[in-house]
Amino acid sequence: MKKVSIIAAAVAASLAAGSAFAGGTDVVKDGWDVHGYASMNSRLLNGRTVDTEFGKPDYKTAGTHGKSTNQVEFVVKKNTTHENGVWSLFNVRAEYGNGNSYAYTSEGAQKKNTDSQFEIKEAYIELGGIGFLGDDTSIWAGQRFLNRSAGLLSGEYWRQSSGVGAGLQTQLAGNTAGIAFVTADPDAGGAPSYSSECETTVKPVVDNFNPAEPEFDVKTGCDINKNEASERKTLSSLDFYYHGVDVGFGSLDFDFKYMRQAGVGSNANDGFGASITLNSSYYGLDGWSQTAIAYGKGVAQNRGVNFGGWSGGDDNAESIFFTTYGVLNISDNWQLGSELTYFAALDQLFGAEDLERYIVAVRPSYKVNDNLRLEMTGSYAHEEGKEGYFGGRTGDAVKSDYINLELAAAFTVNADYFGRPQIKPYVSHIIADDKASANLIGINDSKSETIFGVHAEIWF
Repeated sequence: MKKVSIIAAAVAASLAAGSAFAGGTDVVKDGWDVHGYASMNSRLLNGRTVDTEFGKPDYKTAGTHGKSTNQVEFVVKKNTTHENGVWSLFNVRAEYGNGNSYAYTSEGAQKKNTDSQFEIKEAYIELGGIGFLGDDTSIWAGQRFLNRSAGLLSGEYWRQSSGVGAGLQTQLAGNTAGIAFVTADPDAGGAPSYSSECETTVKPVVDNFNPAEPEFDVKTGCDINKNEASERKTLSSLDFYYHGVDVGFGSLDFDFKYMRQAGVGSNANDGFGASITLNSSYYGLDGWSQTAIAYGKGVAQNRGVNFGGWSGGDDNAESIFFTTYGVLNISDNWQLGSELTYFAALDQLFGAEDLERYIVAVRPSYKVNDNLRLEMTGSYAHEEGKEGYFGGRTGDAVKSDYINLELAAAFTVNADYFGRPQIKPYVSHIIADDKASANLIGINDSKSETIFGVHAEIWF
């Protein structure tokens, strides 16, 4: 073979190999998914909007009276699959208005409330199907909510890792296993402050005509100093999880988290938490339930496996958490939602000794027709701690009991318990055992309060 032919053959082989390689990475599936959530709550007390949720985030009530007037959330996903089996996901979750209680007009002044503005809650990339990692393995990096679970009627997230990090997830013995490292700054978004230092110089000027009464030359100068934010107290969590273990009557999830915090001293810089979760039917009946028990120590005091910018705690912080909730399908027309949650200090919790909280809540739901559902919610909650906790609570404020009764009519396109979108007029009546306890949840000069509102909600 001539030398020119050899070179031509080598070039052709190289081009063929390049074509095969390029073909292996060609996109065979590409698309966008858009999902979202919105919650709009209109409620007035004595003609005014109010900035309180009547203790709902602290397991004291379970009604529809959340304070967000215009919470909107969009999740946009870019899904791509390549010829060689590798797939990628780009996930962005944007949110506006969560926690905002003002009824804004359309003149655009919503920017005045800097606490509940447009925010990117998630932005991460996940890659899977990479040959040398295994078909069942994926890796991710960015900002996300990892493994979130929330109570059915309280609505409180008790399991999550919310922050920026990276992780790996795979299948072991047919179950989901993963490891992740997530960080969060509790003071994120804080701006530097400014201060001024002024010097005043007084210099006597001798009056030759009247030396006994000299004049004074006064000069004042000010320096503007920029004070950077204090040293960051970054939190970090190393997560290990193993989910979906079949136990015959359901599946078990195991979670373990080791947490640390920088810049807080040796007696408050680490902790760990663990939980076991059972996913099953509604306690042997038709429906579903989720039951979990969790332990938290130190930085992980907040329900053990609930990590984010709110985490933190010292060596005295130690807690136990139990929750069980679900929906029972009673008949074609009747469904029942329920939740029992218990959260208590084994030593101290959020700095309070002997802190104990629990709530029992039920929500029977009756399907009138495909477009109308009637709901009744009832809850009883209790909180107590050692006298003097949370800033010096004494007297009637040491122990608190709350009853919440609510009636609602949900107009919807699908009258199932989770049928959405819906518009739900409601009346919610809250009764505390005394005025001091009522004041703790935003009720003034009375032991009870009645809230009238209309709640609109959609998820898609």
